[in-house]
Amino acid sequence: MRITRVLGATLLVLGLAAGPAAADSSPSPSPSDDGKAPTRAGTSFRTATEIEQGQQATASGSTGDYLYWSFPADTGQRPTVKATVKLPETHGSQTWQLDVYDGLRRRQACQYGAQTRTAAQGAPSVELACVLRTVRGWSEPWANDPLPGTYYIRLTVVNLGAADLGLPVNAEVRVDSKDIGGAAAVDGSLAEPLVPGIAVKSAEDDKDGSKPVLSSFGSDDGWSSGWWSDRWVWTGIGAILAALAGIGGYTLTRGSGRPSRVPPGV
Repeated sequence: MRITRVLGATLLVLGLAAGPAAADSSPSPSPSDDGKAPTRAGTSFRTATEIEQGQQATASGSTGDYLYWSFPADTGQRPTVKATVKLPETHGSQTWQLDVYDGLRRRQACQYGAQTRTAAQGAPSVELACVLRTVRGWSEPWANDPLPGTYYIRLTVVNLGAADLGLPVNAEVRVDSKDIGGAAAVDGSLAEPLVPGIAVKSAEDDKDGSKPVLSSFGSDDGWSSGWWSDRWVWTGIGAILAALAGIGGYTLTRGSGRPSRVPPGV
């Protein structure tokens, strides 16, 4: 009966502890409610067009142009950037490339995806993709880890014939994220996310005494960088299970109690 009561208490504790873990994992950002996706792209980092995750942004340009967009990514997210370039009916072989940079304008490596692709002569379009590493809450200054803040997308052609230079093209870009959660959590956090102008805005807000605006886009609930993650819940569950296992092992091995002091045969 004692073991039955212990197991029942264990199931109750696990049910209560698993609830916060499920509630803590936030869903990926959804498209904006206004339904107005951007229809143009910037020509540099400073003029990059802001897009939200889940939006389908479009832009018109010419071969040889640099097209820039920017999007927010927070701790625990693994962004996937996809781009489609619709080419003119008549063209030669072209090689297009998709690059992603963080808020410090450091080029971020892709875990996988066709970051560079060559469109054969007369091909109607070319598709590119880049799956970034999971965004971390904190990193060493010398590391090149992705950190929470603004990310920049640059789309351009890197190899084409002189006759194709300046031909009109149409581009489509979309960013989605998978929430990795506590599996990629680290101790520590940034003082501020890597967002353009954050230092200036924070200084002005300190003078005014108002809450800082971290970006014109981003999470409605604010940036989630911090010490808390769902791995603390699972660490607590592991500690409880270890304690219950110790109690159960002791109960099974302790026997029926102290031996009798009465000599046998008396």
